Order: sequence, then C-alpha cells, then structure tokens
Amino acid sequence: MSTVVGTEGTDPGTGTAVGTGAAVDAGAAVGTGTGTTSGAGRGRGITDWRPEDEAFWEAGGAAIARRNLAFSVFSEHIGFSVWSLWSVLVLFLGPKYHIDAAGKFTLTALPTALGAVLRLPYTFAVARFGGRNWTVASALLLLVPTALAGIVLHPGVSYRTLLAVACVAGVGGGNFASSMANINGFFPQRFKGWALGVNAGGGNLGVPVVQLVGLLVLATAGAAHPRLVPLVYVPLIVVAALGAALRMDNLPAAPDDRWALRDVAGDPHSWVMSLLYVGTFGSFIGFGFAFGEVLQVQFHAQFDTPVKAACLTFLGPLLGSLARPFGGRMADRWGGARVTLWTFVAMAAGAGLVLAASHAHSLPVFLTGFVALFVLSGLGNGSTYKMIPALFQARRRAAVASGTNPDTAEGDARRRASALIGMAGAIGAFGGVLVNVAFRQSFLAGDNGDPAYLAFLAVYAVCSTVTWTVYVRPGAGTLRGL
Repeated sequence: MSTVVGTEGTDPGTGTAVGTGAAVDAGAAVGTGTGTTSGAGRGRGITDWRPEDEAFWEAGGAAIARRNLAFSVFSEHIGFSVWSLWSVLVLFLGPKYHIDAAGKFTLTALPTALGAVLRLPYTFAVARFGGRNWTVASALLLLVPTALAGIVLHPGVSYRTLLAVACVAGVGGGNFASSMANINGFFPQRFKGWALGVNAGGGNLGVPVVQLVGLLVLATAGAAHPRLVPLVYVPLIVVAALGAALRMDNLPAAPDDRWALRDVAGDPHSWVMSLLYVGTFGSFIGFGFAFGEVLQVQFHAQFDTPVKAACLTFLGPLLGSLARPFGGRMADRWGGARVTLWTFVAMAAGAGLVLAASHAHSLPVFLTGFVALFVLSGLGNGSTYKMIPALFQARRRAAVASGTNPDTAEGDARRRASALIGMAGAIGAFGGVLVNVAFRQSFLAGDNGDPAYLAFLAVYAVCSTVTWTVYVRPGAGTLRGL
C-alpha cells in the first residue's frame, strides 16, 4: 500500500502534506493528520511529528516510532558489544602477553572512559545530523576498533598498542547516548519509561552477548585465537548500518537544540540525576567490564582458566539488561523516584552481601550478591531514565499553567530531556571507570576487592539519601510526577 506525502511541506492547520506528492511505502509515512516525510526515498526526514496527540499516535505515529525503536536497539546493541569487547579479550591475554591483573583492569577502564567522553557529542550529533543519519555513521565507526583488534591481538604485541586499541573501542559507548536521545523524541511521555527501557535494555544486552561470543570462541578455537571475537562483529556492523539507512527516519530538530546542554548544565536537578545514573548505569557497565577478571583474581582456584570465568561472566550483565525495561515499566506505574529509591536501598544490601561473602571466601554467596547487583542496577537504569523526561514534563506543566504556549513548552521539554540524557549518560559512564579503578587499587593492595565493595556500599547509601531528600520526602517541595 502506498501513501502520497508532500515534498514541499505541510498545511499548518491539518498537518496534511501539500505540494508535489510522491508514492512511498506506507510503513515509512502515514497520511493526513499523522507524521509526514520529505522526499520519496526511504529514510526521509519527518516534518510533522506530534506523539502526544493521541489521534496522531494511533493513526500511524506508533508504527513509525516502533520501527525506529527496533533498528535503534539493534545498532545500539552492536555498539555495546564493541564497547565491552575488552571485558572478553582480557580473558585471552595469558602469560605470553605479560600483563598482570592491574594492567588488565586498565585495559577495561580505557574504553569505558572514552565512551563516557563521547556521549556528549554523540547526543548532539542527533540534532545536528538527524537520528537516522547519525545511526548509520556511528555504526560504521564501529568497524575501526573491531578491525584494529583483529589485527594487533597476538603474543608479542606491545602493551601500549593494546591500550590504544582498547581505548578506540570506546566509540561503541557513544552510540548509547545518541540512540537514547533519538528515541526520546519518538515516544509520548506516557510510554517513555517503556520505550527508553527497551532501547537501553536491548543495547545493554550487547555486553552479555559479546561475552557469550567470547565463551564460544574459547570453548571451540581456544584461548590462542582472540582475534576471532572482534571479527565476528564486522558483518553485524554492516547489517546495522544498512538497516538504519533503509528503515529509520530523521525527526525535525529545534533551532536552539545546540544550547540545550548549556541550559541543563545550570540546573541543579541535572547534577542530581547524573549522580543517580553514576550509581545505576555506572555500576552496571563497570561490573560488566570487570566481573570476569574479578572472578579470576579473587577466586583463582575455582576459575583458573578463561573458559571457567567466561561461563559465568555473561550471567550478571544478561539479567541486568533484561531487568532494565522492567525498571522503566515499574517507573511508569509507580513513579521513577520511588523505584530508584528502593533500588538503591537494595543495592546497598547487595554490596554488603558481596563484602560479607568476600570475607568468608564463599563463592556461592559472592555470586548471589553480585548477580543481585547486576539485576538491581538494571532496574535502576530504567527508572532513572524515566525520571529525566518526567522532570521536564513537570516543568512543562508548570510553564503552561503560567501562560507559556503549550507547543513551545513541549519543544523545550523535549530538547532539554535529550540534552540531559546525554549529560547524565556521559557522567554515569564515568562511574564504570571508577568501578574498574576501585578494583585495580583494591587488588594492588591485597588479594581481594573488599575496599571496593565497601566503597560501592557507601555510594549506594549516598544515592538513596539524595533520592529520598530531593524527590520522595513528603513536604520537600519537589517536582511532582517523578
């Protein structure tokens, strides 16, 4: 079925395309009163997008949003796999590579750090180049770290070379911010917790999947063939780029999008949300990168080979990724602040359990506590991301009540929410760097990670207190609806 959409604009009263028409696939554009696209080819820029209008949404907007979400998830998934590639590759670096445990934690910390830095420019690349266009470009960039890793990984390679190549894998971390900022614009407020949770959760699944790929290579080809792991992803990267090019769309960008980061950086709530995201996503990505090495160092007798460690490394990230959409859905129902508060309380208890298990040298309890931390961090990922657009929607309602034009207020809320998603995502990812640094210093000082576990417990206690004080405590005068 084809729908005729305009190539010269839309009628401001109806949103109906006017001017020269062109027959296009009905899956890429919808008719009168719904989103229209410019041009007759696939991947057109959408010129009229009103997801909060329920008639618009039901008449075809939902189908367009879900299609873009599906391809966004796939591309982000591959990005996460590339970003966490070195959490797997360090398991292959045996005695012939002459790298100690501290050096391996550095190899996993560097891509985390670069990914965190890149999240800010990646967020605004969506506004500058379009969500579909940037998804294609950012997917193709993933070919660089995978190809480099496939070339240099062999005994005798210098440690400096490995550090440089590992760092480049950070480009995969930037994909998350641009993907989330893009999807945030496609969905109405009532579905944002679910949509952002699915997008982020599907992306996060890239962490356990690449670890399963590593396990498969270890179990079949053996530890002498680490280059097979990155090379598996080369065709998948090409598929992700092609899918985005053929089936995604560009949303219209507001002319003042470039100033959104400046606006949110001056808002105290932005820094509170960034702290909460350090506690949730920083924990998830940091644990995901370090877990395999932690098992090999702290419980070496039970995990004396890379295969044994890899058999369990993927489990925590897998469950944490699957929990993320549920965190978003729970936040849609009960409020992001309440879900986030109880998540941090439970994470503090989980960190205490891990610390006790470390003292007792109990592997079953240790694994139970760590898996619980992964699951809870996934739930917290989803609930904190629900809080970000809810924060600005609360501001929008207040602005409209005071006389601001509703369309102006809605546009301002969307651009600021996208900017804060990038800012909080960047700062939160640095939490993953701190996790790896904490483990590195703990294992340099002794044979266990007890100081790191104690630090994690303290951070979760602080985050619980901040969430309660700012967003949950009765009579605090906080913004409602979070």
